[in-house]
Amino acid sequence: MSTESTSPLLAREGAVAAGGVDAAVAAHYGDPTGEQRALDQGRAVVDLSHRAVVTVTGPDRLSWLTTLSSQQVASLPAGQSTELLLLDVSGRIEHDAAVVDDGETAWLITEGGHGAQLASWLESMKFMLRVEIADRTGEVAVLGSTTALPQGLPGELPVRWEDPWPRLGPGAASYAAVDEVDHPGSDWSWHLTLVERPRLTDVVDALEVQGLRLAGVLAAEALRIASWRPRLASEVDEKAIPHELDLIRTAVHLEKGCYRGQETVARVHNLGHPPRRLVFLHLDGSEHTLPAAGSAVLAPADVDAATAESLSSERSVGTVTSVARHHEMGPIALALLKRRVDPEARLVVRDTSQAEGEDVGEGAGDAAAPVQTFYAAAQELIVRPDAGKTVGRPQGDFLRGPR
Repeated sequence: MSTESTSPLLAREGAVAAGGVDAAVAAHYGDPTGEQRALDQGRAVVDLSHRAVVTVTGPDRLSWLTTLSSQQVASLPAGQSTELLLLDVSGRIEHDAAVVDDGETAWLITEGGHGAQLASWLESMKFMLRVEIADRTGEVAVLGSTTALPQGLPGELPVRWEDPWPRLGPGAASYAAVDEVDHPGSDWSWHLTLVERPRLTDVVDALEVQGLRLAGVLAAEALRIASWRPRLASEVDEKAIPHELDLIRTAVHLEKGCYRGQETVARVHNLGHPPRRLVFLHLDGSEHTLPAAGSAVLAPADVDAATAESLSSERSVGTVTSVARHHEMGPIALALLKRRVDPEARLVVRDTSQAEGEDVGEGAGDAAAPVQTFYAAAQELIVRPDAGKTVGRPQGDFLRGPR
């Protein structure tokens, strides 16, 4: 599917298109808060038809994916869901895919902008193995829900994926600062259902007859952020390694054989600390707006004495990766911070945007003056600062170059 393609469900009454990586589907259908509550209660379905679907068939498919990825899927039972990462040689995340096998085909579900790249890279790694790769995005659409959708939907494909987050998988480890029973994601339930793309509207119509409503991606994002669930399109940048996002718990098998990037995964886990750590932010709700993803996170020495002028020049200690308005908690966000930021520090988010309604001059260097908005933020640890180990290793963060 072309990245310019839009979902037919955007024609629904009240639909408002989302922005950024979700621009092809609806942000909401006129009732963001009501849709989020319904989704949280298992009474809604989310159009994720902009997600990409890649399939791998052939007798060598699972053993082959095991040799390429961070996950052990060689003996994955039919119908069981898992998650895998494809890393570069330095251990940085290139692809993150939801995976389920139906006994004949391995289905990989990923972000819309990654489908063609994922299929192309897998094709380049076939060599003489008995595998066939296909980008099925143009044929298959994805629906998201917090409970399993009813069976027998029109055009439904015989495969469904249930998110393992945050349950520790075989060979996994937790980098979280809380015990498993206290993890906010313990209440997270997320299902992906695949349907024939031409039947997408028929499927949604059938679900609405059964009492479910359509919810936009804003609802799904708020619940995801509240559960500390990282997303490839949001939390993963060109430097991200699995440890920083606590993805060792669901997407990495630490005891499996060699794969690209494994040395970094093993060294950081056994000898060092990840350079950054994912945090959950409670944002000041006094503003009527939310900071944009990509906004800088600041840790001023004295928040109470800080001024707009001082905050404008304050050095960033991290970046907001996802932001939403939760129906119970209010404004919330995920952010990646430098590991050494004080876990008790009071933070400020600095959002810089273009001024609205301001004329831009014709001179080559003229541009609208930036407008800065500041949001007080309280951090809640996701990845603990001491995650990883220091046995036999000098002080300092792994992956940091020589001074």
